[in-house]
Amino acid sequence: MEPRGLIFDIERFAIHDGPGIRTTLFLKGCPLACWWCHNPESLSPRPQLAFFSSKCIGCGRCFDACPNGVHEKLADGGRALHREKCVLCGRCVQTCFAEALVIEGREITVDRAMEELRKDRPFYESSGGGITLSGGEPMRQPDFSAAVLAACHKERMHTALDTSGYAPWEDYERVLPFVDLVLYDFKLADPEEHRRYTGVSNELIRENLARIDAAGVPMEIRIPLIPGINDGRKNIEETAGILAERKCITRVTLLPYHGLGETKYPGVGRSYRLNGLRTPSRERMEEIAGWISEFGLAVLAR
Repeated sequence: MEPRGLIFDIERFAIHDGPGIRTTLFLKGCPLACWWCHNPESLSPRPQLAFFSSKCIGCGRCFDACPNGVHEKLADGGRALHREKCVLCGRCVQTCFAEALVIEGREITVDRAMEELRKDRPFYESSGGGITLSGGEPMRQPDFSAAVLAACHKERMHTALDTSGYAPWEDYERVLPFVDLVLYDFKLADPEEHRRYTGVSNELIRENLARIDAAGVPMEIRIPLIPGINDGRKNIEETAGILAERKCITRVTLLPYHGLGETKYPGVGRSYRLNGLRTPSRERMEEIAGWISEFGLAVLAR
């Protein structure tokens, strides 16, 4: 049986998910819970109902459309959303023309995914671009990821895998033969600090970093810079020391923190932990890039 994937977005004309112009397929499910995640809709491995209050025009159609009492109108004119009652029938979403209600996550076959990925092939070929699997964590769906990457590889499309590194090595062994570039996230050098801010230790991530390097697959390391969490010189130099041991790293890309995903959190029933945190300045980004370059690593500060 053909594997099916659960995705939450397909982004065309992406220019920051690998070389050239790309199409990025975003898969749901992630084993990490990073405080700064800008895609909270990606964390759950299942479809979920999202409600964005800023889009709601108060028409009340969802109250009548839902057969299970998910949407409750309160006496004070407000509303309550009982997510535990939702069976994802989609009736409220269908009646919400303001798009305040959305089901995050839809199932897709490999064939259907390939139909979408082929649409912009002329742009891949003219720009040196291709396909990127991202998330969430695409390695949470190894059967689907391996099948899509193999199909792209067969059609000579450049492939990139954007991964946290937190997955069983046997799953990476299945997909790496079809991957031209790994976009490897690295957040914190200290295992306990990593556990505090992401929910998991980084020991498996460091092991897989070494294994992918030994397999000879090119890697671009991506470090999200979160002020006050991982942008101190001690962590940066410890991280750079770990990365300098690897031979297949093409460059280190520094990604400045931004709070653009903050407004999504209430929509999927989650709380955001970094309210009010500011984006690091260009000067700060360049300073940190300088620390890393001292270890002989090529660095790009976005």
